[in-house]
Amino acid sequence: MMKITDLASYGLLASMLLGATVQAAPAVKSGTAPALRDYRAVALSGNGQRIVAIESSKAGAQPQRPHAAIVVRDAANGAIVQEFDPCAVCSYDKPSWSPDGRQLAFVGYDAKAGMAHLYLVTMTQTQAKVLTSIKGVASTARWSPDGKQVALLATVGARKLAGAVEAGARQVGEVGSEDDAQRIAVVAASGGELRLLSPADTYVYEYNWTPDGRGFVASSAQGNGDSNWWVAKLSHIDAGTGALRVIAAPAMQLNLPSVSPDGKTVVFIGGLMSDFGSIGGDLYTVPLAGGTPRNLTPDYRGTFNGVVWRGAGLLATALIDSQLALVPVDAQNGPAQPVLLGELSSSAADGRLSFSADGQQAAAAQEDFTHASHLVAGPVGQLKKITQANDQFAPQVSVQNVGWTNEQYQVQGWLLGPLKTEAGKQYPMIVNVHGGPGAAASPRYVEAATVIQELTQKGYFVFLPNPRGSFGQGQAFTRANMADFGGGDWRDILAGIDAVQKVAPVDGQRLGLIGHSYGGFMTMWGVTHSDRFKAAVAGAGVSNWISYYGQNGINQWMIPFFGASAYDKPDVYRRASPIESIKAAKTPTLIYVGERDVETPAAQSLEFWHGLRAMGVPSSLFIYDGEGHSFRKPENQRDLQKRTIGWFERYLK
Repeated sequence: MMKITDLASYGLLASMLLGATVQAAPAVKSGTAPALRDYRAVALSGNGQRIVAIESSKAGAQPQRPHAAIVVRDAANGAIVQEFDPCAVCSYDKPSWSPDGRQLAFVGYDAKAGMAHLYLVTMTQTQAKVLTSIKGVASTARWSPDGKQVALLATVGARKLAGAVEAGARQVGEVGSEDDAQRIAVVAASGGELRLLSPADTYVYEYNWTPDGRGFVASSAQGNGDSNWWVAKLSHIDAGTGALRVIAAPAMQLNLPSVSPDGKTVVFIGGLMSDFGSIGGDLYTVPLAGGTPRNLTPDYRGTFNGVVWRGAGLLATALIDSQLALVPVDAQNGPAQPVLLGELSSSAADGRLSFSADGQQAAAAQEDFTHASHLVAGPVGQLKKITQANDQFAPQVSVQNVGWTNEQYQVQGWLLGPLKTEAGKQYPMIVNVHGGPGAAASPRYVEAATVIQELTQKGYFVFLPNPRGSFGQGQAFTRANMADFGGGDWRDILAGIDAVQKVAPVDGQRLGLIGHSYGGFMTMWGVTHSDRFKAAVAGAGVSNWISYYGQNGINQWMIPFFGASAYDKPDVYRRASPIESIKAAKTPTLIYVGERDVETPAAQSLEFWHGLRAMGVPSSLFIYDGEGHSFRKPENQRDLQKRTIGWFERYLK
């Protein structure tokens, strides 16, 4: 129930705590403060010679939303070849290389005008061409295999931005009668009329061309797009008629479908996933003609998060414990020995790495807790750093990888702390529970003036646990908290706190708790099931799973995790509801939520706040105007950061 593009491991707290850039200015004049460079949607050209990314530079200490540009670089040395910024007020979606590597297509969205523009650029020109414009939203431009057409996902007349984390449309009039439909649309690369192809009653989440250019493989569902991704089917859509044929309807969530070069087989990542965009599972194949999906990686002790075809074989990326790995996979015999890439975060336009057409070269943006984002490229398994723009940014925190055993599980987490500590002194600690639960706290650079940096500078440790239910140890571990929210996962976290106290100077009498989405629920659970915490901040949480079932806009996600609906097994939902134990609450708690949150409606936070007040527990509730599950307004991000730090300083210092 937590989702945010490329930051799925944390939800909103990723940007607030660590300082991930939303959008930022592409350049900073000399004499100003150092500007942190951000690289998103990295894509390597088919011949492996060029890299394109959405790049931006953020100067100053506070969250902001300036501008970004499409930047093309030489893959050998990182030198800038071209920059494109055709729309001063637009945010850009991931760029796509033409098959011959001579052109790029990308979408720019003008939020004020409510218009999406599909741009086409060539490497020999500096001006971008508007191929088509849509009144609504659009994303995911993809070239046809022959380079003669460009497809994209289009929502004409959109009532909201695509994705459940975005602010919901106002619930007035007949609810559900005007759901947005995100459809595959196609336009000739030479120009012409945009054709909406996929059925008007179907929401398409992801798609890829078939190698013959005559159709698409897609994940799609009928009805409301925010709610139905959890029951999406694997489909084929005819590029001529738009007719949809179901390939498979697996009882799992699926991501990244693509077709083998011979046009016969579809691969996808499938498993128990809590959010679109937070990818984690096993690798499955199924005939394009239809059939039963086959698991290529059963019982694999890792979580796959990226996969591409290269010839008759596959290249996949996976989170294995705390390390990112590259895994060659035989489409018949399964995975080979992984190549461990390290304890880092890596991102590209369609997975964790972007590959050349022959699979021999790769590129990505990489970072960890103490090293800011940079581009890497080179032969697979021998990636080298090719940008140095962020070399001047020093580590802001200390880092420990902490492991512990609880019950039958080996559990892992990250402990971030002050750069220097005094011998014999103990420090307060904040436990930050990630969203999901299908996600993982993974290394991302901690920027100056973010919540974590400010807290560690003030003498706090921050603990990021990955309890059962998280990614990184295979599907068995991810499924281990099904119908047990607040059970084994909570015991893992408590055991993790004990483990941290054995390796770091943490004061067990000054513990704080924070989380957003699933982490917000766990925070509400924690303050009603433990007296170890002296302060808490619960963001976009769930206090009552019974009432939540009828309030939220994504209720299809609950069946896979609870095993049945709240109407069929209400006892399971009540057992996991913090409100049922509200009389045990004593911890001062700050609660926040977006006014138009589709995933975790504000009523849940309001209900918990009412309960705390009735119990006489110090509490504060702040509902942010116009925000959804992920906060987009910089002024609200700044306000939340100030309130969060102030709350912990008040009750832990």
